[in-house]
Amino acid sequence: MRNSLVLLLAVFCLNLQAQRSQRRQNDKITLTGTVLDQDTGRPLEYATLVLQSAEDPSRVTGGITDLDGKFSVEAPAGNYNIRVEYISYKSYSLDNQQLNQSKDLGTIRMAVNVAELEAVEVVGERTTVEVRLDKKIYNLGKDITTSGGTVSDALNNVPSVDVDVEGNISLRGNGNVRILINGRPSALAGFGSTDALQQLPADAIEKVEVITSPSARYDAEGTAGILNIILKREKTLGFNGSVNSFLGYPATSGITTNINMRTNRVNIFNTTGVRYRNSPGNGFFDNTYTSGSFDRITEDRDINRKDQSFNTNLGMEYFFSENSSLTGSFFWRFSEDNDVTENATIRLNDGSLQSRTFRQEDETEDDNSYQVSLNYRNKFNDEGHILTVDAQYSIDREDVEAVIEERNTFPNEQLLALENVLEAEDRNEWLIQADYVLPMEDSQFEAGFRSNLEEEITDYRLDSLDQASGNLVINETLTNLFTYNENVHAAYTQYGSKLGKFSFLTGLRLEYTQLKGAVDSEFDLADLEETLGQDVDLNFDKRYLGLFPTVNLIYELSDSENISLGYNRRINRPRGWFINPFPSRSSRTNIFQGNPDLDPAFANAFDLGYLKRWKKLTLTSSVYYQRETGSFERVQEQTGQTTTDGIEIVRSIPINLSTNQRVGAEAGVLFNPTRWLRINSSFNFFRFVSEGTFNNVDYGAENNSWFARLSSKVTLPAKIDWQTNMFYRGPTQNAQTKSEGIFSLNLAFSKDIMNDNGTILLNVQDLFNSRVRRSFTETDFFTSDSEFQWRVRSIRLSFIYRFNQSKKRNGRNGRDDDYDEEGFGSGR
Repeated sequence: MRNSLVLLLAVFCLNLQAQRSQRRQNDKITLTGTVLDQDTGRPLEYATLVLQSAEDPSRVTGGITDLDGKFSVEAPAGNYNIRVEYISYKSYSLDNQQLNQSKDLGTIRMAVNVAELEAVEVVGERTTVEVRLDKKIYNLGKDITTSGGTVSDALNNVPSVDVDVEGNISLRGNGNVRILINGRPSALAGFGSTDALQQLPADAIEKVEVITSPSARYDAEGTAGILNIILKREKTLGFNGSVNSFLGYPATSGITTNINMRTNRVNIFNTTGVRYRNSPGNGFFDNTYTSGSFDRITEDRDINRKDQSFNTNLGMEYFFSENSSLTGSFFWRFSEDNDVTENATIRLNDGSLQSRTFRQEDETEDDNSYQVSLNYRNKFNDEGHILTVDAQYSIDREDVEAVIEERNTFPNEQLLALENVLEAEDRNEWLIQADYVLPMEDSQFEAGFRSNLEEEITDYRLDSLDQASGNLVINETLTNLFTYNENVHAAYTQYGSKLGKFSFLTGLRLEYTQLKGAVDSEFDLADLEETLGQDVDLNFDKRYLGLFPTVNLIYELSDSENISLGYNRRINRPRGWFINPFPSRSSRTNIFQGNPDLDPAFANAFDLGYLKRWKKLTLTSSVYYQRETGSFERVQEQTGQTTTDGIEIVRSIPINLSTNQRVGAEAGVLFNPTRWLRINSSFNFFRFVSEGTFNNVDYGAENNSWFARLSSKVTLPAKIDWQTNMFYRGPTQNAQTKSEGIFSLNLAFSKDIMNDNGTILLNVQDLFNSRVRRSFTETDFFTSDSEFQWRVRSIRLSFIYRFNQSKKRNGRNGRDDDYDEEGFGSGR
């Protein structure tokens, strides 16, 4: 009897469970409908449907429309607030809808939000500047002169920044600048080299942070400061993107796509670019010598560079909740470069021609870069209580092969040298960091740590022709394997507060640095040490522990006017090629040799700034002072060696000078007098004094220099935009070299078509073909009068097509999550 009761109870429970399950199935409803443009009737694909529980607003579900504008969303029965959203359109809303059964909402016609577009036009079209306690943020707006260009081209239009004819980046005239991507060291920035920035598309940039007084949250690398490049990642719900294709002369072509799809839970973003560029250059060198077989040698160089590259950055952000998300991204860059340099040389004595030679260097380079990143972000509340954790791994592989042939063409035809250079560089980097921000009533506390582990392995081999045997043989004196490690571990804390009109942010960063080098070569290392002319350890392990304090202050004179004061201590660590003791040569007569005895340089910097905003004008200005000890300087000196035909070989080597003092002032103006005219200008003046000796030679120098830029944008009839960018860098001088000023002018025109979904652009870089470096070098053993042009005038025609996004959309949809209400910032 007891067993029968148990069996009946089990059957009853199973039946009850089945009924409940059936009821839950019956409680599911399906919401369907179609979303169309009110004016054109076209389907709005990837519009977002949001179902928010009226009883519990934290419960949100929804979906997106398909290519026909249709949606079908399944949800539990209940009371909902229904909302349909689409970028630049007025939202469609139905509140307190009791959905107990499936329902078809029919056709939903959405109208363009004209007021929003007009408001966005004012911001999205213009370059704007925001001032934080530790940085200036330039939202680049629509710069049509860089369409189809690279990140380097875009940076050259940022105030305080200069990109020279060879692509080297400086900040306020100082080349010791740290480049970050999205707040972190990155393979996208080329591991300390700027080559990668000359391949990445300018269209990928959203804004640039110019950080001349970095707070403690940033690594202390870069005595000039930091440039933080923020890449685009649309956060608007739905599917949108753009395609930019271009053609140009000298031969260049490419296409870049920016695509983003955002739902309530997932945001997928991708930037992909393919480009080809033929970039001819030229140079002329007139050298005189006090010793050797010839007293004057001239070199006439023609350079032809062909670059093919592909890069893609694919990522996905998953939102666990409104305040918590995990982002993963993968970056890959591949390039194939072929550079051919031809050098016609004339050798003279007392004005009489002695010989002519012709040298050709054919170099190919394959470069592969990979990077995987993870970012976790947890926003504990809306007051700015945030924890972020980042992990990143990067790999870069460069394979270079160069064939160098030099022949005598007068007075007789003769092969002088045939060399084959094989070089492989492997770089890898691990990064992990965490940042914690705790707001405390008009104040903010921050703490964090970062570990960077970098390894660079350079495998260099030189084969030279043995003319006696006719065979290529390994040059043991130059062939080597060099391994360089740079490991940096850091922890920081900082505190900021706002007291009425006064705000401050002060912090302290502790960094432990290990620089380690190892040489593997068949060459006698004792002989190599002797050629360096000093007592150095080629297999070294150097360790440094340093404290880096920062103080940043702002006093608000009014809502539109403030004064700022900043102090920070910085470090400049030598890169691997500055350390590698084995010579590499650009010619038989000129070599570059790294210096393993090179130590980091340290700097103390002060910055006093003033900002004033009027209705149509913004003025930013500052004066600054920096004192750097052990600063790097590249000097040229005799090696005591000559080539087989009697030409003295000159060496270029980096050294630590004792001090470098720099003082300067800068000002920038953004002026928008009318809707059809916008002006952006900046001016920077600086003076530096260097002191120091090397091998009993005094390399001290003093110099005043300046650079200025002016950009104007005019809207012509028929809604054609005309932009002009002008740049001038004044003469510069160091201990051995004087360089003349450089002027360049860029022009661009654009016209919107296809209901503003498409834009045609024509731009000309360096209209007058005047971006040429002219310099004169003088030492006690030779002089060199040179002229060098890295890239000649270029013309590009571009076409941009946008889908599901307004041309004049604002890239900053509301307040940036990286900044709190007081403007202390939580960028890294």
